[in-house]
Amino acid sequence: MTPLTRWIRHAPIGFTAMIASCAASLPPSAVPPRLTLPPAAARPCVLDRLPEAPAQGDLEVAYVARGAALAACETARELAVGTLLAEREIQDRWREAQTPRRRLWPW
Repeated sequence: MTPLTRWIRHAPIGFTAMIASCAASLPPSAVPPRLTLPPAAARPCVLDRLPEAPAQGDLEVAYVARGAALAACETARELAVGTLLAEREIQDRWREAQTPRRRLWPW
């Protein structure tokens, strides 16, 4: 027969205390506010490509079209970053406004 140590006899008490501690904890609070990303910020950027045998006119048109597409992509990126930063600021203010939850147990 295996000898029982003193700790084995006290284990159920420890397990009961741990379970009671988890059961008595408060439920998580509400989820923080979120912003919706504008559709323009989520749209992928498409850049024009040159045809197989480009002429001088094709190069000029592609240069202008690519510049306009890059400007639109940069604007969409700035919109996405601005939305993300605004959402983080709102969530930080929301977390600061939340009152700290009182714990039922001191540990």
